[in-house]
Amino acid sequence: MSEEPTVSELTEQQAVAELARLAKLLARANTAYHSEDSPDISDAEYDRLKRRNAAIEAAFPELKRADSPSEQVGATPSDGFGKITHSVPMLSLGNAFEGSDVSDFVDRIRKYLGLGADRIEFTAEPKIDGLSLSLRYESGQLVHAATRGDGQTGENVTENARTIGDIPQSLVDAPEVLEVRGEVYMSHADFDDLNKRQSEAGDKVFANPRNAAAGSLRQLDASITRSRPLKFFAYAWGELSVPLSDTQTGAIKRLADLGFATNPLTKLCSGADELVAHYQVIEERRAALGYDIDGVVYKVDRLDWQGRLGFRVTTPRWAVAHKFPAELAWTRLEGIDIQVGRTGALSPVARLSPVTVGGVVVSNATLHNEDYIQGRDSKGETIRDGKEFRIGDWVQVYRAGDVIPKVADVDLSKRADGSVPYVFPSTCPECGSLAVREEGDAVRRCTGGLICPAQAIEKLKHFVSRKAFDIEGLGAKQVEMFYDDVDLPIRQPADIFSLEARDDANLTKLSNRHGWGKQSAENLFAAITEKREIALARMIFALGIRHVGEVGARDLALHYADWSELTRAVDAARPAALAHRAADLAEDAERVQANAQSRRARISEARATAQVDCDISIEAKSAWANLIGIDGIGATLGLSLSDALSNPVERTAIDALVSYLSIQAPDAPSRESPVAGKTVVFTGTLEKMTRAEAKARAEALGAKVSGSVSGKTDLLVAGPGAGSKAKKAADLGVKTIDEDGWLELIEGL
Repeated sequence: MSEEPTVSELTEQQAVAELARLAKLLARANTAYHSEDSPDISDAEYDRLKRRNAAIEAAFPELKRADSPSEQVGATPSDGFGKITHSVPMLSLGNAFEGSDVSDFVDRIRKYLGLGADRIEFTAEPKIDGLSLSLRYESGQLVHAATRGDGQTGENVTENARTIGDIPQSLVDAPEVLEVRGEVYMSHADFDDLNKRQSEAGDKVFANPRNAAAGSLRQLDASITRSRPLKFFAYAWGELSVPLSDTQTGAIKRLADLGFATNPLTKLCSGADELVAHYQVIEERRAALGYDIDGVVYKVDRLDWQGRLGFRVTTPRWAVAHKFPAELAWTRLEGIDIQVGRTGALSPVARLSPVTVGGVVVSNATLHNEDYIQGRDSKGETIRDGKEFRIGDWVQVYRAGDVIPKVADVDLSKRADGSVPYVFPSTCPECGSLAVREEGDAVRRCTGGLICPAQAIEKLKHFVSRKAFDIEGLGAKQVEMFYDDVDLPIRQPADIFSLEARDDANLTKLSNRHGWGKQSAENLFAAITEKREIALARMIFALGIRHVGEVGARDLALHYADWSELTRAVDAARPAALAHRAADLAEDAERVQANAQSRRARISEARATAQVDCDISIEAKSAWANLIGIDGIGATLGLSLSDALSNPVERTAIDALVSYLSIQAPDAPSRESPVAGKTVVFTGTLEKMTRAEAKARAEALGAKVSGSVSGKTDLLVAGPGAGSKAKKAADLGVKTIDEDGWLELIEGL
């Protein structure tokens, strides 16, 4: 992390403190991962902390702690299981992260063995992301099974291991003593099915297949383990009465012959270049394997050389794990789904072959918008060298922390012949309405409004949210349930307030539904009734109109004070709002006319609209100027509000809602305030308060704060650099005072 000093910058005192911090963090991480099956940091962060600890110990060897993380493997076994001491310790592996690390690994082995230019062969196999398990067979019979634990002592999970189909209960023609070691894991498909069952039963769902496998194996009740779809790959051994072979490859083949599942991607390689090449092959195939891997393990093939190389304290010298970048993965783009949001935005979502990225199984990722799919940014500039995404492509998925996964790149060399560019829909996939993209907008939006089910559901969820109507007992989950209900549907906000009356008139009562009783139904009806009285600002915000957030809703409420007054003003301003949009469209279209043939239709449409609305009444112009002149409102919000209230379907739904409500005006200002009910404009530089403070103070005193000067302006407060607003105020005869005059005016209030 950026705030951490580099190792070279540490003083001896700082190094002591840092080693203590790292020991604590890594011990906690080991317990969470190995004992609790619930890791609290990513693999990448764990590896980073381990590397930092090792670097500090190398720089300050005399400060190495007795409980150093570099001397530990796994975590202390849980008290819930019996203990088994491993006859041969179960050690962890050292890590490689770059191709240069692999070359260093090979060079160290060559130097240690004094081989010169002799050929060294290695096995390279996928590193399964599961739970390590040791199986002890005597006279061909499975006698016990143990987890890694702390490397010396593990948990006795024998009865649980017996339930796993890949683990033989007895062996034929096996050594008298044979300890087989490998990894218990869960496939992606089985993981998805398990989580669905867990969710339906109201039980814990797992974050990823590794957690699911570990949690399933470490059950005190073996019948639970039996119900879980666990698998096992064998890749190593512990105590042996006689050797399995004289090579790693030969020993793995012997384990396969004895009936154990071994990984088919294991390959014999010579030298660092071949190892890295096979690593890249496995990385490319990672998403299609159907189970999680987090790297590739390299092992010296000759077992006599493994014996000579031996072990460090916690890792063998003859093996290393080449880890994948934790936050990146390649997988197949299976499809592109279009989701429709509350404001009608059509958002493309990549449907992916499941792949683990940063410890989380990812099967969906954002594609942002149609430009991003086509290799352009929001300004039309080329990104990814202009490479577009097509269904069937191999794509790179990126995830950082808790951020939504993104599709970052595409491998054109793997693109199938006959693939076709993705065509972004011009109609809404939910309701079939036209989906349009306005000039300057990065997204395409459905024009269906409340007739669009996706928008209707999301708008209803927003309507009942905490900062809107906040109806107790009616949250997002209940909204989805009621929307699809046949007898008591809620399809628009007004339906909420007619729910009790419809329940009384309906033979199918809410109190008789699954999950509902008489008391819970009465509680919901009471909560709905309580919200019939609502503040104007909350009412405006709850409608979910695009661009109208909490602040905008409050500004509108303070300015108009009454719902009817607001709607009258917006209706009156509609012709001027349309003319404003037409002028903007014409200006944008004219600007690109020379090099954008596709815009000519927009030019004609804009000119026609402008011509229709050229004869705008003074009332409309005044209403529009008043609306967008409210400080913090502006043309974008004004147009969005005008569009919503002029949409026949949406307006009908809003009017129906209003008929059930008692909408409360903002608190009346103090009658003693000299600015109550007046429209005030601040301009220039304020030296004794911020613009936000001035606005808040004026509104608290009952003033309406506008961002522009008009005939309705009562007072202009002008600081240095007032400019055109001061001139316009003088032309209109608007009273103007400076900041000191303003403070004197409101002094004591």
